[in-house]
Amino acid sequence: MDLEAVRTFVAAAGAGQFQEAAAELAVTQQAVSKRIAALERTLGVRLFTRTPRGAELTIDGQAFLPHARELLRVAERAVESVRPGSRPLRVDVLASRSAASGLMRRFHRAHPEIELDVVTLFDIETATAAIRSGAIDASFRAVAAPGRPLPEDIESVWVLDEPLQLLTGPAHALVGARSVTLSQLAGHRIWMPGVVPGTEWAAYYDDLVAEFGVTIEATGPNFGSDALLDTIADTPALATFMGGNTRLVWPADHGLRRIPVTDPTPVYPHSLLWHRDNPHPALPILRAHLAATPDTTGTWAPDWALRRTASIKD
Repeated sequence: MDLEAVRTFVAAAGAGQFQEAAAELAVTQQAVSKRIAALERTLGVRLFTRTPRGAELTIDGQAFLPHARELLRVAERAVESVRPGSRPLRVDVLASRSAASGLMRRFHRAHPEIELDVVTLFDIETATAAIRSGAIDASFRAVAAPGRPLPEDIESVWVLDEPLQLLTGPAHALVGARSVTLSQLAGHRIWMPGVVPGTEWAAYYDDLVAEFGVTIEATGPNFGSDALLDTIADTPALATFMGGNTRLVWPADHGLRRIPVTDPTPVYPHSLLWHRDNPHPALPILRAHLAATPDTTGTWAPDWALRRTASIKD
């Protein structure tokens, strides 16, 4: 059924005259007559009777009018459901306790009027596929790992360098250090069961190992952050890396300690990814909020990490 014809019928029924309906719709009276005639052919009934005073609804026209109005309301709701800005801005963060999650919390505090939907996807391939399909509007990732360039329609911009810290238990040999250098970590066992081969964070730690000779073990099942913290607290021979902006809470009797890593400070580069044709009006606001100028002095990141300032485009 032609919605324009239905819209014309409703306008004519309200005006009582085809000429007034034509003026309301900014079309000719002839166009109104043709649309009404086409709708009557579709329905197989007469909708109007011409009178000296204008056009009056027939009994079939009166029966059809409330349904015609509902058709137009449903059509408007359908259009509104996909209109840019009418739905939440959907952003992927790797984990709820990650630095990216903290960035989104600060964005929400700065712009409470913007409705958000925060999701967690596993790897960069899943995230870029979701961006390209429109399932999400943006994603926080480390890009681009060797041999895996981003698709040409995906834009990215650096937003944060997160310094790594060493996390030790109370009996670890380095627990009393104010800071440690990467060279001092040689010979110490860094346990990170969450490092999954093929992910962007695995590529990052592979380069860190190759550059500085540290030992990272990814053995054993990954039971999550709570189990990791329990093991580090109870095992003097193990330590782990964690992001300086990562929010973790552990029991006070664990005696865990975060120790800054220096000379240089390894930083994990977070970038924001989005589709270049994404029309969501909140996306430029998010990008402007995250805009930053990187200070790479005394830091280390892999050569493939994209660390450039934002160029905000409307």
